[in-house]
Amino acid sequence: MTARRSTTDILDAAVHVRAAAKRATSGATGVGTVLAALSEVMEYDHASLARWDPLRRRHTTLAGSYPDDATAYIETRLHHDPVFPVLRSPARGGLWLRDVPRPLLAVSPGFQEVLRPLGIQDGVAQCLFATDGRYVGMLNVSTRRPRRTPDPAHAVVTLLTEALAAAVDPRSGPPPKENAAVDPAMRPGGLSPRELEVLAELTAGRTNREIAERLHITPRTVGTHIEHILTKLDLPNRAAAAARAAAWGIEPSR
Repeated sequence: MTARRSTTDILDAAVHVRAAAKRATSGATGVGTVLAALSEVMEYDHASLARWDPLRRRHTTLAGSYPDDATAYIETRLHHDPVFPVLRSPARGGLWLRDVPRPLLAVSPGFQEVLRPLGIQDGVAQCLFATDGRYVGMLNVSTRRPRRTPDPAHAVVTLLTEALAAAVDPRSGPPPKENAAVDPAMRPGGLSPRELEVLAELTAGRTNREIAERLHITPRTVGTHIEHILTKLDLPNRAAAAARAAAWGIEPSR
């Protein structure tokens, strides 16, 4: 049986996690090194770090050790789980399995169909938010052994969330080289720079003519850009496009 680690040991291990997350954020190493360092904070049987894709409305696993079916659940179904709204609240820290109300576990497909068959008895799911408030992904950690109470790792994992969020946030990567071309796939929705400008103007409720005057183009060109935006984002109308832009934090220039 592994000897219990002191709080000092766990805090020292947390420093290593932060360093690993910083290297992953800079692109020097992969996110897998973060999970490896996290194993020194708390032992686990399975863990994963996943990035939220706001366009596809799903998670993408960046590194993890869950079985394929569990990984698929995290990526495509977890955000529909009845537990997720509780977990997703920015005001709360990680949601530990032992703290989930039993009635909620009883109706959670994630627990009944995924964790329970794996023999999971404890662990934590932690939603990750960027400093500007965007939801960027989540950490999942599971163990087949119940953890002791009080558990210093409980507080330490919460303290690590900012570093973990930066590691999974695509906007936290290294800045592009000067004069380097921007990959269209890295723009929201793959929109062109001009389409992004038009999309931003939609959030202010402006008409095509008003947008045209602000961007110094014709109303007909604005209409064409809006058609392309709706097609690329698979949206029904300009109101839906404006709502999507607001969710992404896109605003018109002053």
